[in-house]
Amino acid sequence: MTDGWNWRRPPAAPPVPGGHGQPPGSPWWSDAMGDPWRDPLAPSAVVLPPPPPTGGPALDPVPDPDAPRRSYAPVLLICLITALLAGGLGGTLGFVFAVRGGYVASAGTQLGAAGRQAAADPGRDPESLAGVARQVQPSVVTVHVTGAIGSGFVVSTDGYVITNDHVVDGAGTTMAVSFSDGSTATAKLVGRDPESDIAVIKVAKSSLPAVEFGDSEAIAVGDPVLAFGSPLALENTVTYGIVSALDRTIEAGESGGTTRYYAAIQTDAAVNQGNSGGPLVNATGQVIGVNSVIRSVGGSDAEAGNIGLAFAIPINQAKRIAQDIIDTGKARRTVIGAEVTTGGSGSGGARLRSVEPAGPAAAAALKAGDVITKLNGHPLQDGTDLIALVRKYAPGAVVAVEYRRGTRSASASVTLAADTN
Repeated sequence: MTDGWNWRRPPAAPPVPGGHGQPPGSPWWSDAMGDPWRDPLAPSAVVLPPPPPTGGPALDPVPDPDAPRRSYAPVLLICLITALLAGGLGGTLGFVFAVRGGYVASAGTQLGAAGRQAAADPGRDPESLAGVARQVQPSVVTVHVTGAIGSGFVVSTDGYVITNDHVVDGAGTTMAVSFSDGSTATAKLVGRDPESDIAVIKVAKSSLPAVEFGDSEAIAVGDPVLAFGSPLALENTVTYGIVSALDRTIEAGESGGTTRYYAAIQTDAAVNQGNSGGPLVNATGQVIGVNSVIRSVGGSDAEAGNIGLAFAIPINQAKRIAQDIIDTGKARRTVIGAEVTTGGSGSGGARLRSVEPAGPAAAAALKAGDVITKLNGHPLQDGTDLIALVRKYAPGAVVAVEYRRGTRSASASVTLAADTN
């Protein structure tokens, strides 16, 4: 055994005649003696395989990395030409479609018409606030009287309009109204009721869009509302808010004039002078009230402005009074048949000062000195509350009252009546 470091070439074997230098009985292959790996001193050589026979399938050649690359200039040129042709074709088609659709200005007329059409039809959902405003606005009018301005709304296609009595006060028998589309017309006074603050005028114009009435008894605190009118002479104004209180009893009127009582719908929609007589509508565009009174910290009417409190006459009451005026020229006033103490008596209710012998209160066994504490479940603080709430109901309505007589509490049903005066 050896590790080969002192290896010696063995003596050469004599050649074998007819052989290949292979000794007899050698276990190696025939050319083992010529194997370069068998003899370290034998010369080395690289043997290449013969070329494949012609006519057969060939393998894909390996690309030469040093070979010159193909130029992309023709491809880029073709893409550029194609893009220019596409852009020119698109611009031509766009111009043709614009001309056919009327969007290219011709002396300035087509552009203006397209703009007005887009503004008139913005594509709002009819149930959205914008859709409700668009639905109601054509029925709202601005009432022009001498030196003043107010609002109103069309309640019939033949031209009847509801507004506030204080809007037409001093206006004479004729006045002018204007509509949201800019058209105007004359109007005449049909009738008025100062105590309820409702008046009816008739516009000299037919086929008018009338509002849709809602039910003021079906609304609730928190319901969204829109107020329409011409506040501060800004015509075609719409403001948004909610119902912030119901049956808010209000006593209003000028010194020395008629005292008006309201069981009003209170809202925080911005309402100012000029909104008077305009409609308060619900989220579906139905009129639920007539904007009439604002509460302000101003020292005078000229300084009055909205502070988030406005009051509307419930439409059920306003509609009933307007129908009376249209039918008879005069409104019926609802009464309970008793006189009450007003001005904060401190009795915690409406104290009856006197009772008419044949009136509704007497028929319900109420007496002078009784203190009515609730009417249809609504708490009363003084006589003003009772007057305002009674006038909200129609004559013939039956209301439940709770009252106190001395130390005893009792209840009764009262059938309200119309004033005979």
